[in-house]
Amino acid sequence: MIKAEITDSELNEHLNKIHKDELSMFVMADGQFRGAFFNATRLVNQMRAQHNLGILETMILGQAVICAGLLIPLMKGREHLTFRYDTNGPAAGFSVEADSSGYVRGFLFQNHIPVFKPLENWNLEPFLGEGTLTITRMGEGMKAPQVGTVEIMYKNIAEDLAWYFLQSEQIHTAFNTSVQFDSSGRVTGAGGMFIQYIPGDGGRSKVSGNSVEKEEVTGKDELISKVENAFRAMPSIGKWFSDGGDMDDVVYGLFREFSPSITLSRDIIFDCPCSKDYYVNHIKHLSRTELDDIIENDPEPIEIVCHNCASRYEIYKKDLV
Repeated sequence: MIKAEITDSELNEHLNKIHKDELSMFVMADGQFRGAFFNATRLVNQMRAQHNLGILETMILGQAVICAGLLIPLMKGREHLTFRYDTNGPAAGFSVEADSSGYVRGFLFQNHIPVFKPLENWNLEPFLGEGTLTITRMGEGMKAPQVGTVEIMYKNIAEDLAWYFLQSEQIHTAFNTSVQFDSSGRVTGAGGMFIQYIPGDGGRSKVSGNSVEKEEVTGKDELISKVENAFRAMPSIGKWFSDGGDMDDVVYGLFREFSPSITLSRDIIFDCPCSKDYYVNHIKHLSRTELDDIIENDPEPIEIVCHNCASRYEIYKKDLV
């Protein structure tokens, strides 16, 4: 990837003052829940710089890449994942990718989203519309990708992703994403959190008898309800990071009733493994007829734009022979 420079000095000064970007994974309630809290402020700013996005476009793709980053802790070993949202709304949708090595990348299907009247709030429903959400996983050793698709239910990226886990994997999951703008349209804070119930036998051994089984189900439902209520009480994540908030304060404060423990923190960045050499090699492996046609008829230099990160590469014909 050719990294786009963030040239706004006021924004850079702000970014240098706030908590660094990182993703912290945690468990709670005796291991019955896992989660992750993600400061993605610099990541979203880099994404915006790469694609040269407006405010609405940054809000939509920003939420998408935050969700993709939050999915990395759910990966098993070496894995690559694509999170795709196809809609009939003005935004059309997006495709974002996350890799277990710690990067996310992606793009909007409609970079300049048409807006027919001034925005009154950040409700994205009018721009997303009906459609489908698809998760594609490709793990190490897999011969074919694992693909799951659900109908969009809420026209809300985070809520629809939670709906996917409930419908496709029968797992209670919640996502919360937030992008904070200042009065000049700068992204001053961005991040997200997910929590997930881990299915299992729990602390009570199963024994025969309907009364015990009913007690187990009731206890699980009550615990899930309590955790969900705590999750809903979360302050705006984007504003929290914009104001210089600390990550541990949220995890240990919001879920103190459930004895949370942060198990690992790691970096997640907006990056793309594309390169000039990659595209040169791709062109050189075209059929002889196609390659000869490019060399004879295409203007020079040949310009290739990576749709995932908007990097522009100039390829000269001498590189293809």
